[in-house]
Amino acid sequence: MRKKIYIRKEVCIGCGLCRVYCATQHSDSKDILKAHRKESPKAVPRLKVERQNETSFSVPCRHCDEPWCVYSCLTGAMSKDPVTGVVTSDPDKCIGCWTCVVSCPNSALVKDKLTKVVKKCDLCPGLETPACVANCPNEAIVLITDDSTEAVEQK
Repeated sequence: MRKKIYIRKEVCIGCGLCRVYCATQHSDSKDILKAHRKESPKAVPRLKVERQNETSFSVPCRHCDEPWCVYSCLTGAMSKDPVTGVVTSDPDKCIGCWTCVVSCPNSALVKDKLTKVVKKCDLCPGLETPACVANCPNEAIVLITDDSTEAVEQK
């Protein structure tokens, strides 16, 4: 069963808590205060929040069926799991050329300027529900599976 994150932009308030909890989940301590106040280097959130006038929405990786970031990666750092469909980035192989960033049609990849590698949504391995989904106060970020896609799109 493949999982994807679906954004309900009509209920997003642009609070940015998805970014806070994403960074916390990807920090060394996994503690919200330590992750944002004490850890160095600071964890980088693996998604963006777009804001324009009254509209805002989270922009995580869509784990595309046709992942242009994977196709364009010069070193093989980007890959797609054929079973789960999750697109991942290997920081040991990434050379920071940003070719994947340029090729992503959703602008969902994040440049970590400190480590010079790309960061992206990995659906929080080890968690049943990704941190951004679990902590979105308006349920603007929803985790869907192959069998639930139609139900979410009809909302």
